[in-house]
Amino acid sequence: MIAPLPELADVEAAALRLDGVVRQTPLLESDALNELVGGRLLCKAECLQRTGSFKLRGAYNAISQLDGQPVVAFSSGNHAQGVAAAAKLLGVPATIVMPADAPAIKIANTRALGAEIRLYDREREVREDIGAEIAGRTGAALVKPYDDARIIAGQGTVGLEAAAQLRTVGTTVDAALLPCGGGGLIAGCGIALAAAFPEAAIVAVEPQGFDDTARSLAAGERLANATGAGSFCDALLAPMPGELTFALNRRRLAGGLAVSDAEVARAMALAFSHLKVVVEPGGAVALAAVLSGRFAAHGRTVLVVLSGGNVDPALFARVLQA
Repeated sequence: MIAPLPELADVEAAALRLDGVVRQTPLLESDALNELVGGRLLCKAECLQRTGSFKLRGAYNAISQLDGQPVVAFSSGNHAQGVAAAAKLLGVPATIVMPADAPAIKIANTRALGAEIRLYDREREVREDIGAEIAGRTGAALVKPYDDARIIAGQGTVGLEAAAQLRTVGTTVDAALLPCGGGGLIAGCGIALAAAFPEAAIVAVEPQGFDDTARSLAAGERLANATGAGSFCDALLAPMPGELTFALNRRRLAGGLAVSDAEVARAMALAFSHLKVVVEPGGAVALAAVLSGRFAAHGRTVLVVLSGGNVDPALFARVLQA
């Protein structure tokens, strides 16, 4: 039986918990990018959030409701940092299960936030099993990366905040494009954005080879990604949509798009040149969908979420030099 799904009131309650904890990230706009796509792009820069991604929102919302219980999480990086930061702010111990091949900057940042790290081999170990063993042994609560109503509600505050900012500048949007891995960000934001802009198309963007949400939406059931696919969008490599996230996304999303690593790299470079922000590969996929023309923005106002900025310096340098 599926757990109760979060609603707008849950997102609004999360916003109250997060008041004074997270930054209100800006909506960025570039005349050059608008001219390039023939429309208006408003980019929600969660790459400027504390810990470098939106993940602190969901993690804090979840952990703040656990009454001081220790926590364990598994993540390739951004959720790890969000959980570690939230645990530190709330004064609770945190253990993070991370793949040994995660970007070095994400491992270092997580460790610097005071969390204990358990590295694992993606090929030989199962992170869910490791997390469950630690939880059973220590009594820690497992903080899932996306398939948790409290996480989804916290991530939804990105959309709630963006909607308020759009009202402040006196504009609506025709579409909202968001990165999608397990689907927590877009599921939560979909709640807030659909309430604020009921006519807007909400679109998931994924890396090529990891378009499980797009295919699942088309099929009407959760489908997994094929094994063996690869992408440098390390934040978006979930094996299949979450149970809760898919239940929400099938209600509100207009569909999904997939972008290539080359298109993502170009978007990262253009975001740096014209918006003056550093965006990691997974955080740039929604922008890539618009800049590549996979989503037609001509004559439309489009909200794009830049979900994270935790990229290894060497990789970012190669992207800029390409």
